[in-house]
Amino acid sequence: MFPHAMVLWMATSAACTSQALTDQIKAAARPARGKVGVSARVLETNQFTAFHGGRSFPMQSVYKLPIAIAVLHRIEESKLPLDQGVKVEPEDLIPAAGHSPLRDKHPKGGEFTLEELLRRSIVDSDGSASDVLLRLLGGPREVRRYLKQAEVKQIHVVHTEAQLIDTTHAQYADSAKPDAMVELLGRLQEGKLLNEGNTQRLLGWMKETATGRERLRAKLPAGTIVADKTGSSGTYDGLTPATNDVGLITLPNGPHLPVAIFLSDSKAGVTTRNAMIANMARELWDCWADTGAESQP
Repeated sequence: MFPHAMVLWMATSAACTSQALTDQIKAAARPARGKVGVSARVLETNQFTAFHGGRSFPMQSVYKLPIAIAVLHRIEESKLPLDQGVKVEPEDLIPAAGHSPLRDKHPKGGEFTLEELLRRSIVDSDGSASDVLLRLLGGPREVRRYLKQAEVKQIHVVHTEAQLIDTTHAQYADSAKPDAMVELLGRLQEGKLLNEGNTQRLLGWMKETATGRERLRAKLPAGTIVADKTGSSGTYDGLTPATNDVGLITLPNGPHLPVAIFLSDSKAGVTTRNAMIANMARELWDCWADTGAESQP
């Protein structure tokens, strides 16, 4: 994993200087009135930047990404078939306070394939689907076991979605460092975590994700390929513990840019919080959009 001082930088463009990017990130973070962590790296060139990349932030639904990776890895071990039918009982559904289109459409439960549950957990950020996946794995401990086995550090999956709804302060334990999340995204893109079929399957779902249109994607040029996973908490007494988006952005000439932007304990409204993430993603795009251009015919 790359270092994580307050702001780090490696660049090839004279127009996009270290100080300029530092200033842009700080300026974008200020209106959010909270704790901000950013990490980004161009995989093919190793250009990178980080702002509080070594601090831990609550993931909220971003944690569904490592859960999905752990389930797909279990499938590859032939311990779970992708087309397996899974019975979902009413007691498997998360409480009404949590986000679950599956629960809303099927309040009495039903039977779904493992692939459908995986897709719902990523595309719809469905809490019930994610909790059923955790149950099939054997609980959060099994996700941590997988992450340790894969030598993925500083990402902690501790609770079920239902537990996070019941005890809101517990979300701070389900945390990640921006640098660690960028490392995870980079290894996913490079095929170091899953086989090619499951890598493309998961990235395809992330490209379909319906929950982050106002964040990483919002200010990028039309047609930009973004595969992401958001995470959002409620707001309590004017404070929002988590507004996050992590993902892989494909730059114009083909390089891949894993990005993790976390905002914790913000006093700003949702529009401002989303705009902060969108603005930071655009600053990174503007800085690195020409990366790899010299190698193109």
